[in-house]
Amino acid sequence: MEKKFAKWFLHVSSESGEMYYRLMEKVVHLVADEATERNQPFSGASRQEIASAVEKMLTILPDGQGIDHVIEEIQSSIVKNSLWVSHPSAMAHLHCPPLLPSIAAEVIINALNQSMDSWDQSPSATYVEEEVIKYFKGKIGYSDNADGIFTSGGTQSNFMGLLLARNKACQMYFSVNVHKEGLPFAASKLRILCSEKAHFSVQQSAAQLGLGMNAVVKVAVNEQQQLCRHDAKEKIEQLKGEGLLPFIIVATAGTTDFGSIDCLSEIAQLAKEEQLWLHVDAAYGGALLFSHQYRYLVDDLYLADSLTIDFHKLYYQSISCGAFFVKNKRDFQQISYYADYLNPEEDQEAGIINLVEKSIQTTKRFDALKILMTFKLMGTNLFGEMIDYTVHLAKETATLLNSNPSFEVLNEPEINAVLFRYLPSSHLEDQAYVDQVNLRIQHAFYESGELIMAKTKQDGKMYLKFTMLNPLNTISNMKVHIQRMKQVGEKIEKELGETSNEYPVHH
Repeated sequence: MEKKFAKWFLHVSSESGEMYYRLMEKVVHLVADEATERNQPFSGASRQEIASAVEKMLTILPDGQGIDHVIEEIQSSIVKNSLWVSHPSAMAHLHCPPLLPSIAAEVIINALNQSMDSWDQSPSATYVEEEVIKYFKGKIGYSDNADGIFTSGGTQSNFMGLLLARNKACQMYFSVNVHKEGLPFAASKLRILCSEKAHFSVQQSAAQLGLGMNAVVKVAVNEQQQLCRHDAKEKIEQLKGEGLLPFIIVATAGTTDFGSIDCLSEIAQLAKEEQLWLHVDAAYGGALLFSHQYRYLVDDLYLADSLTIDFHKLYYQSISCGAFFVKNKRDFQQISYYADYLNPEEDQEAGIINLVEKSIQTTKRFDALKILMTFKLMGTNLFGEMIDYTVHLAKETATLLNSNPSFEVLNEPEINAVLFRYLPSSHLEDQAYVDQVNLRIQHAFYESGELIMAKTKQDGKMYLKFTMLNPLNTISNMKVHIQRMKQVGEKIEKELGETSNEYPVHH
């Protein structure tokens, strides 16, 4: 009976090896062919067309189907209509083209299938993660007393920062061990400060932590879109005057829209004066640690009590891959739990490392291998050059847009994000009309599949956004895109003029 199963698992048998090679060869050819044949980032298929194609292929037979048939269906119904993030014209979000070493490491990670919760399930992988964390502690500037853990990404890491800070605040203000006793009633007085441009996961975490989104107090930003220290100080004094308890301030090193980096030294000084936990969300900007020209922007990351870094953004790793760091490893005790069947306390006494003791996950992927394999193969010099190249490209693109009277640029890129909008030839005073034209430009390019850009709102106005992560992009490409956007904008203006009943222009 077991021979029926042999070819479907990785083990010592000729059937297993043959099936593994055959499947992997088919999949590698599928991906390689797609990479060489893709001349634009998206097929342009509609939502209805994609849904219909997937529905048709979702036929599951009792005895299975042939490899060639299944791979062909996956290629035509799924891969063909997927966003090809490795294409230089895919510039919508913080969604990176994955490096080949990361993709290769995924094959090993998936085959080994290590569960990173206890050492006996991941004997060598545990030490790889520990050493990679140690390496990054050094890059950040943390001491040996710091620690960290791999996470699924920025949202989980930001949650952990607020979780540790909340538990510590409850211990300090209310003498309550939240981990054991739950939230005290007085926890409703706790307040979180972050900038107006901070990631939404701050509010999301506050809700999940039982504090509520209303516990988040937004601090104004300056002209550089950085958290304003003066406004933060005023907000803290106001909160204390109302009998409330600010306990954490969240700074950002690389905001989602602007890529702006808060002045960490100023905020750290304020946090020290006010006895606040300082969490820094460097999910985006954390990659500047390896930049040759912009490293100075994140020199003060070491001042954070806790820190978020995402590797599936500007580190070019496949999703998902992030890390969370704390300046003081003892803070992980706020969430540690011992289970006799997994990580008994005697393991810790014997010096056995069980990563679950500092994680909110149990089963966790061996993602550290991707970073290790990437840096071992590429080195850090070339990696830093890639980051610098994309920053330069974003700055050049902003200059190009600024020099064209048909566009308005909102920001001078600090990392590699550019916010801009098309300026119609008429009705500029009608904000609804300008917004509609820009929205239609974004939709038109997604429908054609040739250029993928994001849309966002700032001060109630619609803007388009390039997140220029791909070092294979060029300024020549951007010149073509800008010219095409101008052409499409003019065409949309004409269409709106011809269908004024559909979209009335306000005067």
